[in-house]
Amino acid sequence: MARVKAGTTRRARHNKLRTQAKGFGGFRGRTIKGAKEGLMHALMHAYVGRKLKKRDMKRLWITRISAALSETTTNYSTFIHNMRKNEMVLNRKVLSEIAQYDEKTFKKIVDEVQ
Repeated sequence: MARVKAGTTRRARHNKLRTQAKGFGGFRGRTIKGAKEGLMHALMHAYVGRKLKKRDMKRLWITRISAALSETTTNYSTFIHNMRKNEMVLNRKVLSEIAQYDEKTFKKIVDEVQ
C-alpha cells in the first residue's frame, strides 16, 4: 500500500491558518509555526476581551447613572437599593440611556424611587 503524505490536507490547513493570521507582522505573519502561535494568543486575548467589554460597559453605565444622580440628593447605591426594594425592574443600561438622553424621565424615576 502506498504511503499517504497529507500534502493536500496540510496545505489546506496551512492556508486556513494563513488567512486567519492575515495582518500579523514579522515571524507571526510569515511562518506557519509563528502564525499558529500568534493565532492562539489572539484568540485567547479575544476571549478575555469579551469578558472585559462586559465589565467596562457595566462600569460606564454605573458612572453615567451616578453622574446624573449627583444633581439630586441621592447617591448611586441608595438609588439602586431603593429600586430593588420598590421592585422596579430597570437594568443599568436602560437607566444610563434614560439619564443621558431624557433627563425629565430620569428625574421622575428618581422621585418615584424615593
